[in-house]
Amino acid sequence: MTGAEASPPPLPTGARAEPVAPAALAGWGVDDQRTVLRLFAQGCETDPPLRQGAAPPPALPALCTKAAAVLAAGEPSEAVARRFFEDNFAFWRIRPAGAERGFMTGYFEPEFEGALTRSDAFPTPLYGRPADLVTRMPGDDWPGLDAALTSARRTARGFEPFPDRGAIEEGALDDQGLEILFMRDPVDRFVLQVQGSGRIRLPDGKVTRLVYSGRNGHPYTSLGRELSRRENIPPEQMTMDKLIARLKGDAGFARELIRLNRSFVFFARNDDLPAGSGPIGGAGLPLTPLRSVAVDRSLWPYGMPAWIETEIPNGKGGSERLARLMLAQDTGTAIVGPARIDLFVGSGAEAGHRAGLIRHPVDFVVLWPR
Repeated sequence: MTGAEASPPPLPTGARAEPVAPAALAGWGVDDQRTVLRLFAQGCETDPPLRQGAAPPPALPALCTKAAAVLAAGEPSEAVARRFFEDNFAFWRIRPAGAERGFMTGYFEPEFEGALTRSDAFPTPLYGRPADLVTRMPGDDWPGLDAALTSARRTARGFEPFPDRGAIEEGALDDQGLEILFMRDPVDRFVLQVQGSGRIRLPDGKVTRLVYSGRNGHPYTSLGRELSRRENIPPEQMTMDKLIARLKGDAGFARELIRLNRSFVFFARNDDLPAGSGPIGGAGLPLTPLRSVAVDRSLWPYGMPAWIETEIPNGKGGSERLARLMLAQDTGTAIVGPARIDLFVGSGAEAGHRAGLIRHPVDFVVLWPR
């Protein structure tokens, strides 16, 4: 069955899915798809996933199981892995409304210093998920609440908007025992919340891992875009490194700018993750550098393979071509649209520098079950 004979994935109005043959994808024949086959065989998502995503097409979970059977028969060759995807999926190039290519940014797992107790050196609290926080699920009807809210507070009177970032910083969550650790300053906390996971190195040298545990439901505001507007910095020159340097250089300015982002993320500690493992993505599974991508969870299911082709910075002043098979294993508040993706680059400062440089057009080809 060719892509033209298969059913295309559902898309929002204006977006297009064009069938494409795997052989027509530059680099398909030389990419080692065994890595994605192994990730795919681990399952599309945990039950329940860390963040609810779009319902997968019925064939997708079955194909995850089928991939596990392939691996159980022995280490597959590159040709076997390639054939698995060619035989079981139709390939669809996604064209967003009004554009020929998609758009890709990068993200990473940061590492910061922190402590389990508050001190002058570590005064900024990081909070666990409040017991009264309710995440809106598909089909939930919350009369009287803004439809843009993705979470709310459950009260005796019904659902109410959860406190925004400013209210939380003014003490809205005090005296609830929600503090799970403390960071050096609000800038470090902001970066951690944008990335959605992280490692905290404690004073005794031990490292604790943090995983996403919910958000207050208020809309996300890009501080990079706001700083670009305020200080007339061309958007293509605005990197995460520049934003952080500006915020770190002026605590008062940082406090005011960060509050513009009313969204606030909560975390949980997970010290069972091996040091070499990637952070946990929205699917509830560990992420793999340069193989895991975040997608719009209202449109795409976790576990969906996708081929991407683009040029990305190498972090050393140059660039490199990236043409390889990926797996949708995460999501993000700012990742909105059928061809909008976020590439997981890795962990630590070097990965963070590189991730912050990625703002590039991308060819996005979805592998949809036949």
